[in-house]
Parts: sequence; C-alpha cells; structure tokens
Amino acid sequence: MALINCNECDKQVSDKALSCPNCGAPVSGQAAVMPATAVTILRDNRSMAIMLAIFGGFIGLHKFYLHQPGWGIVYLILCFTLIPAFIGFFEGLSSTSRISI
Repeated sequence: MALINCNECDKQVSDKALSCPNCGAPVSGQAAVMPATAVTILRDNRSMAIMLAIFGGFIGLHKFYLHQPGWGIVYLILCFTLIPAFIGFFEGLSSTSRISI
C-alpha cells in the first residue's frame, strides 16, 4: 500500500482508497472501478390492491399489501364484527373509479 497525493486537495491518500477522505474526490485510476449499486423499487399493483380490498378486505389483506400493517392488524382484530368487510369492500369499489388506463 502506497500513499499518493490527491489531485484536488494535494493531501496524501492511500492508493487503495476509492475517494479522498478529505475532499471526497475520486482517487486517480479508481473512478472507473467504483462499484455501482442497483436499487430495486417495488411498486404496488393497484389492481391487486383493489381485488384484495374487495375479496380479502374483511381480514385487511389490502392494508398489508399497501404497507400499512397497523391498519391491517386493526382489520384482523375486528374481523369478527364484519365491519372491516364492509369497509374493505367499499374501499375497493371507490378505488376503481380512480384507475386511469
């Protein structure tokens, strides 16, 4: 391991470093080697959420699918009262009017 001078701030930096710890500039020869990170963004399928609300709304399946576990647990706790069934059914029906093709 050798020390080299940074092109930007002229401080000594390890030749194994990806960037200068002082100024953040890439170390010469290492800029092309920097690993790229892949980020996967998962989008919820709106049609699936509607179907889950209509057919599985009584136990809050659509809430878990939409990353709202707190509401999903509330639906599970109250599922014996059939209130979540009505709410889920109407949530599914009201969502269908907002779908754009």
